[in-house]
Amino acid sequence: MFIESNKWRWSIVLGAVLLSVWWMAPQFIDHKGWWVSKEKLVYGLDIQGGLHLVLGVNVDDVLEQKLDRSKNAIVEFLNEENIEVEEHFLKNHIFIKLKDLSQIPQAVQKVEDQYGSLFQVLDSSGGQLELAYSQLQEENIRKEIIDQSIEVIRNRIDEFGVSEPVITAQGGKRILVQLPGIKEAERARELIQKTAHLELSLVSEELSVEELLELIASAEAEGQYSLQSEQSYRAYVQKLNRDLKAKLPPRTAIAFIKDESARTLSAGRSPMLLETDTGLTGDMLEDASVGVGQFGEPLVNFRFGLEGRKIFSAVTAENIGRRIAIVLDGVIKTAPEIKDHLTDRGQITLGSGDRTQMLEEAQMVSTTLRAGALPTNLEQLEERTVGPTLGRDYVAKGRLSAIVAICFVLIFLLLYYRWLGLVADIALSLNIMFLISCLASFGATLTLPGIAGIILTVGMAVDANIIIFERLKEELRKGSSVKLAINEGFSRAFSAILDANITTGIVCLILMYFGTGPIRGFAVTLFCGIITSVFTAIFVSRTILNSLVLHFKLKL
Repeated sequence: MFIESNKWRWSIVLGAVLLSVWWMAPQFIDHKGWWVSKEKLVYGLDIQGGLHLVLGVNVDDVLEQKLDRSKNAIVEFLNEENIEVEEHFLKNHIFIKLKDLSQIPQAVQKVEDQYGSLFQVLDSSGGQLELAYSQLQEENIRKEIIDQSIEVIRNRIDEFGVSEPVITAQGGKRILVQLPGIKEAERARELIQKTAHLELSLVSEELSVEELLELIASAEAEGQYSLQSEQSYRAYVQKLNRDLKAKLPPRTAIAFIKDESARTLSAGRSPMLLETDTGLTGDMLEDASVGVGQFGEPLVNFRFGLEGRKIFSAVTAENIGRRIAIVLDGVIKTAPEIKDHLTDRGQITLGSGDRTQMLEEAQMVSTTLRAGALPTNLEQLEERTVGPTLGRDYVAKGRLSAIVAICFVLIFLLLYYRWLGLVADIALSLNIMFLISCLASFGATLTLPGIAGIILTVGMAVDANIIIFERLKEELRKGSSVKLAINEGFSRAFSAILDANITTGIVCLILMYFGTGPIRGFAVTLFCGIITSVFTAIFVSRTILNSLVLHFKLKL
């Protein structure tokens, strides 16, 4: 039974080694697409160079402008309800004075019924209403402002083909942007800080997708250009539409939507033919939010301001059954169907499917709609440009330190524990291979702290092996047989190793959740290393020792 069990152990170990080689090989050799891992490990900003920006978002100004638009909407609503407004102004809160003081209770009731989810009536004495956001609502709006800025930045970074950009919020008024490997830092900086442009354009069905693809291929062939060869997505689209102007229907243009499985537009995109005379732009939108439908399904609610209502009403009345594309900075984010005549507000349904995915899509669409009307510019607070030469120097030193540290560890184990040290060396080597393949399978970004995580993983794996070997030697000193000593040594060491690695793993999960950039890279690397080191120390080492004792009668 013991031998049979060890055969199964070797099957698992060899299977893990083969799978690890399959994942890891493309990191070192050119592959033809048949490997499991299609892409190499992505190197972080500190290794391959790039651009580091900290941008400030003037949240207070945006909040005030949003409050002002809401004030105008409330005044218009009251006038429509035959409640005449004499005066209205903004001073941190909304103040609305009525002509007829006897209408104040009616006005309060109307406002609470229509805008109760957004505003609370603080005071209605003195002949005027005082309205303000609730604390929770204000916090949500502040978060939405940051989210819309991040969505705009992410949309624009797609133009540069940066595979693993870091775009995260820092506190309540800052955004961290890290672009590893970016070569056009100046243009990226200018593009990121440019005001967003949102359009709603009708989708034309005069040409099919196949016909559009043929036209695009012919234009690229004649002009000898592509999305990858152009400086930006916008420049590519403008050149393409200029070359195809005579072949496209009047007042139409081609734009692209990113495929769901693609990371960037250049990696996967589909063309659509859009009408250019719809006349709906993002600054006409008043608000957009995620809502819930009749059966609990996520959807997007949006509302136009005064300028956009008439245009939107006319467009939906004349084009029921057609699709209307939401285009942010020239990129189509989604293209829902117009199902009914709408006036100032509407809903975007997301079809059917997994509710979590539908909710994520609804959040993306609502953020996109809000981003088109973002009324503030981003202020650059900090900038660092890391050159690729410096990055290569860092990685060379990091690689050298890792090799030296690992070699010292391997030699020490071999000299101190002899045969047991050889087993530990084999397990440690497999541990490093498993770790690299694990990182490759996740598409992780390797940073200098990540390299430190790899070295720390080796140290933790050594610690686990030392605990096991010392337990094993204790059993041998008691007079136990080699087979019994191995069983007892591993069994008694298991709880200590598991406890230590679980506590470290919890810390890693916390760092992954709250950390950003290099901190998260370190945590991901260390967490993967914990899993591989426990597997090699407990499972692989024991499998090798069992075979040495059973088949080679090794005396420890």
